[in-house]
Amino acid sequence: MVRLTMHLIAKSISHKNPKEYFAQYLRRITHLNLSDKNIDTIGDLSLCRNLRVLYLYDNQISQIQNLDFATNLTHLYLQNNCISCIENLSSLKHLEKLYLGGNCIAVVEGLDKLEEIRELHIESQHLPLGEKLLFDPRSLTSLAKSLSVLNISNNNIDELAELAVLENISHLTAVDNQLQYMKDLEIVLSKWTKLRSMDLTGNPLCHKPKYRDRIIVESQTLESLDGKEIKEMERQFLLNWKASKGARKKNKERMTNEHAAYLGFCEFETHYPILPFYYSPSVKEKSNSLILSEICKDRRKPLPRTHEEKEVVGILRITWEFLEPYLSYCKSHIMAN
Repeated sequence: MVRLTMHLIAKSISHKNPKEYFAQYLRRITHLNLSDKNIDTIGDLSLCRNLRVLYLYDNQISQIQNLDFATNLTHLYLQNNCISCIENLSSLKHLEKLYLGGNCIAVVEGLDKLEEIRELHIESQHLPLGEKLLFDPRSLTSLAKSLSVLNISNNNIDELAELAVLENISHLTAVDNQLQYMKDLEIVLSKWTKLRSMDLTGNPLCHKPKYRDRIIVESQTLESLDGKEIKEMERQFLLNWKASKGARKKNKERMTNEHAAYLGFCEFETHYPILPFYYSPSVKEKSNSLILSEICKDRRKPLPRTHEEKEVVGILRITWEFLEPYLSYCKSHIMAN
């Protein structure tokens, strides 16, 4: 195995200016590529104080260490190593992009002191069978206002609710996980007001009815879903459809309530016979129903003064409102015959 030291750096880079001391050159460099060197340990790199981009992917590194000197580092590439814990990064105050995909990390942690990270790539961790990638709330809180790009693909994740605090997320990649509940996703989407691109390919919820339609309606800012562009005409159509469906549902509920009220009234016990009603022009004596209707229609009579009388008149008026169309129909039908 190989330890990352100044000697290894000297062998890996081409120092083109022979008049410049190597130590001076190390202080000046900003990019260092040591990928695929079979490195298992990060040694002393303290001379590289101006380092901004460090490539250490495709090695055998098992621990993040000896990077306290790199206070100017903005990009750190550590994917495809053997790292099991995110640690010793608190000094990297200007770190913007962190690549940790293809390691053995079980918990996203150790980032609570880093408030400028814009991209976090932690896809395809080699986890024990049945386990999923977890997130430390302290690290999520620290990343809430800065993180805009997140890749958590292939980590056996089954919910996103805890990620709702990441209010500046604009690009989410979470393919090949175990997401299956649309309600959980809709709650998160309501919080992500800057989301522009999302890829959930390979999750169980992708097979839910109207999966794409529901997400487009829920997120007004989303421009691409699962690699397919969302056109404004498509979104407007779905929004209009949702509004129309809501109006129909509301109208149906109103009609149901009115029908229930009518049935409740029909079951109301009264001493006055209402149905059946038979009308005949030759009959001099009016039926009870007509007498009641005339009482309700006679607005010139003074209102009753007692509480009982007020209740009776109220019932009669309601009765007439319901029966007037039926009586008119009966009258016209009899006259026609």
